[in-house]
Amino acid sequence: SLSGVIEKSVYIHVCDIRGNTLRNPLAKYHRKTIATNVSVHGFILLCFPSPWKLICDPHSNVYSLNEHIDPQIYENEEHHKRMNKDSLMHAPEFVIKPRSHTVWEKQCVRLHCTVSGWPDPRVVWYKNNVTIDPMAHPGKYKLESSYNVHSLEINRCDFDDTAQYRVSAMNSKGELSSFASIVVKRFKGEVEEALPMPRHGLISEYGITFETHIVDGFGVSFGREGETMSLGATVIISPNLARYQPEVQWYRDDVLLQPSKWCHMHWSGDKATLTLTHLNKEDEGLYTLRITTKSKYETYSAYVFVRDADAEVEGAPGAPLDVKCQDANKDYVIVTWKQPAVDGGSSILGYFVDRCEVGTTHWSQCNDTPIKFARFPVTGLVEGRSYTFRVRAVNKSGMSRPSRASEVVAAMDPADRARMRGTSAPWTGQIIVTEEEPAEGVVPGRPKELEVTEATKNYVVLSWKPPGERGHEGIMYYVEKCVSGTDSWQRVNTEIPVKSPRFALFDLAEGKAYSFRVRCCNSAGVGEPSEATEATTVGDKLDIPSAPGRVVPTRNTDTSVVVSWEASRDAKELVGYYIEASIVGSNKFEPCNNKPVKGTRFICHGLVTGESYVFRVKALNAAGLSECSQESEAIEVKAAIGAGDGAGATSSSPSGPSGSSGPLATGSKGKGGKRGSVTWAPDLVTESSSAVPASPTPPYGISVLECVRDSMVLAWKQPTFIGGADITGYFVDYREVINGAPGTWHEANVKAVSDRAYRVSDLKENRKYQFQVRAANMAGVGIPSLPSGTFVCEEWTIAVPGPPHDLQVTEVRANTLVLLYKPPVYQGRDPVNGFYIDIKEADAEEEAWRGVNEKAIKILKEGETYVFRVRAQNKAGVGKASEPTEPVLAETKPGTMEIVVDVDDDGVISMNFACSNLTPDSKFVWSKNYEEITDDTRITVATSGEKSKATFNMPAEDDIGIYSCAVTHTDGACSSYTLSAEELKKLLEISHDHKFPIIPLKTELAVELQEKGRIRFWLQAEKISANGKIEYVFNDNSLSQGEKYKMNFNKDTGVIEMIMESLLPEDEGTFTFQLQDGKATNQSSLVLIGEVFKGLQKESAFMRKEWHRKQGPHFVEYLSYEVTPECCVILKCKVGNIKKETVALWYKDGREVKGDEKLTFTEGVLKLEIAQISKKDAGVYETVLKDDRGQDTSTLNLTEQDLMNEVFSNIANSSTALKIQSTDEGIRLYSFVSYYNEALQVTWHHKDSAIAFTDRIKSGVVGEQLWLQITEPTEKDKGKYAIEFHDGKGGLKRTVELSGQGETTAEFQMAPYFLYNRARVAGGLPDVVTIQELKALNLTCNISGEPLPEVVWLKNEREIVSDGHYVMKFEAGKYASFTITTVNTTDSGKYSILVKNKYGTESADFTVSVFSPDSKK
Repeated sequence: SLSGVIEKSVYIHVCDIRGNTLRNPLAKYHRKTIATNVSVHGFILLCFPSPWKLICDPHSNVYSLNEHIDPQIYENEEHHKRMNKDSLMHAPEFVIKPRSHTVWEKQCVRLHCTVSGWPDPRVVWYKNNVTIDPMAHPGKYKLESSYNVHSLEINRCDFDDTAQYRVSAMNSKGELSSFASIVVKRFKGEVEEALPMPRHGLISEYGITFETHIVDGFGVSFGREGETMSLGATVIISPNLARYQPEVQWYRDDVLLQPSKWCHMHWSGDKATLTLTHLNKEDEGLYTLRITTKSKYETYSAYVFVRDADAEVEGAPGAPLDVKCQDANKDYVIVTWKQPAVDGGSSILGYFVDRCEVGTTHWSQCNDTPIKFARFPVTGLVEGRSYTFRVRAVNKSGMSRPSRASEVVAAMDPADRARMRGTSAPWTGQIIVTEEEPAEGVVPGRPKELEVTEATKNYVVLSWKPPGERGHEGIMYYVEKCVSGTDSWQRVNTEIPVKSPRFALFDLAEGKAYSFRVRCCNSAGVGEPSEATEATTVGDKLDIPSAPGRVVPTRNTDTSVVVSWEASRDAKELVGYYIEASIVGSNKFEPCNNKPVKGTRFICHGLVTGESYVFRVKALNAAGLSECSQESEAIEVKAAIGAGDGAGATSSSPSGPSGSSGPLATGSKGKGGKRGSVTWAPDLVTESSSAVPASPTPPYGISVLECVRDSMVLAWKQPTFIGGADITGYFVDYREVINGAPGTWHEANVKAVSDRAYRVSDLKENRKYQFQVRAANMAGVGIPSLPSGTFVCEEWTIAVPGPPHDLQVTEVRANTLVLLYKPPVYQGRDPVNGFYIDIKEADAEEEAWRGVNEKAIKILKEGETYVFRVRAQNKAGVGKASEPTEPVLAETKPGTMEIVVDVDDDGVISMNFACSNLTPDSKFVWSKNYEEITDDTRITVATSGEKSKATFNMPAEDDIGIYSCAVTHTDGACSSYTLSAEELKKLLEISHDHKFPIIPLKTELAVELQEKGRIRFWLQAEKISANGKIEYVFNDNSLSQGEKYKMNFNKDTGVIEMIMESLLPEDEGTFTFQLQDGKATNQSSLVLIGEVFKGLQKESAFMRKEWHRKQGPHFVEYLSYEVTPECCVILKCKVGNIKKETVALWYKDGREVKGDEKLTFTEGVLKLEIAQISKKDAGVYETVLKDDRGQDTSTLNLTEQDLMNEVFSNIANSSTALKIQSTDEGIRLYSFVSYYNEALQVTWHHKDSAIAFTDRIKSGVVGEQLWLQITEPTEKDKGKYAIEFHDGKGGLKRTVELSGQGETTAEFQMAPYFLYNRARVAGGLPDVVTIQELKALNLTCNISGEPLPEVVWLKNEREIVSDGHYVMKFEAGKYASFTITTVNTTDSGKYSILVKNKYGTESADFTVSVFSPDSKK
């Protein structure tokens, strides 16, 4: 520490003597001489002289130091504190929190915090949620507490100190914790981790030139996820110097490997070994061994392939790989991964991301629904804590295995992380204190540079920078969104503001466009929003790459082919390629690589010599995998001419074979501390038995399990012959070996030990010993075993665990067996965390050892003999292998039985095992989890003859486990049964069904309406005997057969029904059918109350009424109408049950319809036709059917509006296209309709505006022609014209363009020609004719036009047809005459003559007025 004088006004944090924070946390000291203690961590302790006191000005909130404390005032304050103790008590509060640090290896680090609270809090430090005990690690940790300042000092940091640290403060008022992380880094300097360029020439140092040769190298290797694999090579360095150590480095895909829990490296002086302890697909790649000497370096490379482990669910995809964390922040991180090559046979639906907080073992799922994009933002992290992530793939068959967990990532600000990773500035010995005005109460400004950094259909990621003005306290953020095109902003994170300047938005509508903005907030309030982003449409911006191009295979070796292809075009963010191969004709493609390769050339190994293969390639990026390329041409696998043997040869390792193209097994792991078990597949060596017991043969295979200074733990194998009786124990002897000469045997145990392991004590350190073991049974103690090898009694200090022991093989079948073993006695530096199981054929070489899966798989061949061994693993690595088992023949012996689970009629669950090869001494031994069951609390065992039954007393979750039954003194008769949670649930359901049997129902109780409105209640039983009984219940009252209820039970079909004629108000309630058939029962109920009952009752009454109606003539289809194209209205209905005597009467508005209307009654259809419909025809029409059986009535209200609208719609639809015609006066636009009604409303439009009619522009109707006349047209009359028909619905428009161009130009320019040839009425007709009744009227006019016009005479806009009263003639193509032979008063009216040809139409009107002589007078 340093001492000095501060001659400057400074702001400091002020606490009272107990560490309680004063109300104003900043106090100002004006040029006072203050003794200062400054540590290198930046903490300043200000020590005031004892007579000083602290005074606060309430107006300025400035604290000042004055001398001469008044003792009376001090005593008065202390008195009030004692009298009001509870008012001062408060929960702990961190005034200063510990900060995270990144330090170099072997440096010291100190975490500080200041805690206030009353009573004084108790402070405890934790590492990864484990209490730190300095006494358990002397010299490692140092804890200090002084004046509420607490510190944790860690001495000489190493990698194990990288963790999350928590400090917890607790008193009677509560508990509070704060977190900080420590990251320990190893100094590497400016080391380039990629493979360096080779040196040119030889460098001679000290006159020595080293020659390096790598021999017995490793070849192309094949492994499976979960296995252990070792790569090794022998290195010859000449000259061979005893203490010379070359630099040995391993690379994968040109990246330097570092020792980790996944990679163990070993150099023995002449052999370099790399052990991959637990293979994952990330471990696939090109491995290179580099040996560097003073002169040069040599490299050796080969490829390692890693296949997927067997899926836990058949058809599930492979595990994803390369899970990484990017863009980590305070509460947010983006997790990325690569898709697997194996999809399980069906497309991958998506991925689930899991996270696990460092220090725990609990994995929690981050997304509720699977995502297809191989990138996902994880939010909701706790600042300061560290996490790991993993990913699982899912398809329709199920979930994949989880990927390898990612590297640990801390949830913290990137600036803090960068500061922690940077090197500290050197200490200059100078402290600079700057004056800064307090900035409390400042509302933060606007965030800057807001942008959308990533957008998919599942989420959108926003990024921004904090504002410049934000005060001293931390800020948080609110994110708002707005649908594009609106101005409605909605806050996304309404409950909790985010701490990071990153945010991921989910649940956005795909295809919609959004804008976003961000607001800052702190204790002073919420700031103004940032500038809004541009509109962003939700959807995947990254497309799946296109399929790769042409694939070309080339021969390489007799087990490999070189495959090259054309790169995927326009692929964005390409991750790599997967190559697949298929034997010609098999149509089954297998992946050649399980880790994407980035090039366009790859060597596919592990192929079968002589077979023909085709290949295809898929590209992938974060969006997914592309379609497969076209298949290559077939190629036969054989060595190319001149090809070497380089890549084809492979080597093997004791922990897992490499070089095999078939499936490989994975290491089996169990828990340390209990007997482990693994299921697989050879057979046990049979044990002979004897009728007369004899002492057992000697044990064998003595080995050392642990060695300390004065004792050794031995293990041995059971005798091959136990003498026909159970072994009761073992005796161990030992002797000391001095200078190669063995001494006298001494007994190690007087009392027999039952286990095949024993600790021999009271030995001397660094002395050599030999051991022998004898077995004993009821016949006596057998002869001793051969002396063991010579073992030195010295304490083991190796880091890895010792060998497991007591291996037993049981439940041998043709394809499976169970291996039992005990964990190693010597744990090593760390506890055992798993086991590896190795297998090889009994007659195979040592190099043939290989790993097997932790689950039973068919890797054994029936009839083959195998041996097994087990290796334990801890954090330091894999330990020595156990002694191998005896050879086991893989076969299912005749008469082998399995455990059968049964549930009897009373619901009792039991496990049953039978054995037909019993001996007089045989016993059934039941075990749970391979430990003998001795307590009958949960299971009761009963044996009778050749059968044994284990019955569950009260089946529950405590009974879940592996149950086995072995029969002693037999040829290995044994079987096991796994009771899982799912199996237990299934058995309990069956047990319940047996205890309480239920009659199964095909259908529950239902109700339906029958003829006459009858109500039928019914159900159908799936299975019921003839002795079944039914009870009918209504509202808890039993019902019986009678007039109201009709019951029926069809025992053949199981249909049970009850019929009621009608429903009365008192029938509202619950109907129940109760079934009983022996012990089995069931019931079904139907509730009919409220609106449901009323609706059923109303429908029943209606059906009953309808039934009665249909007994006589009735309407099948009630009265309706339709309008014909001729604008006639037809009323029609369909009738039924009629006969000759049936009559039909029509009424309109209560009056019977008579007159000219046509009345038809054929084929059950009744029609009434109304011709020339008009408004007067509207009204209420009624049809009555009747005969001697009764009558039925149908009514139709034909309103004026609906009727006329239907007519107008028909007229509008019949209109022709609007046409243009030249006339004498100008131009006429017209359209014809099939029928015209004077009530039809028509509007003419010009340029989309209604035309205001004048003397120059007129409209009218002549017959069925609707016209618009434009007299003396001008340029202004050009444009679009339309006639609109109004039908009360949408209406109809006919349009024409009068532009003066094209055809309309001819209308304008050739009007005289048209006028000359069009049809015309030359003259001769008067305007008004007045004539006396009973006189004859004859009118004649001249007609012209070419071609000859058509002449039509009209009266009141309706065409007149020649008959005896009206005579119309057209003679010589020129003269048209009109004659009324005898005029009467009905002939008065408006008359017109209409002439038309292709060039036009013209009409002339006149009025006839008829008077009688009397009226004239």
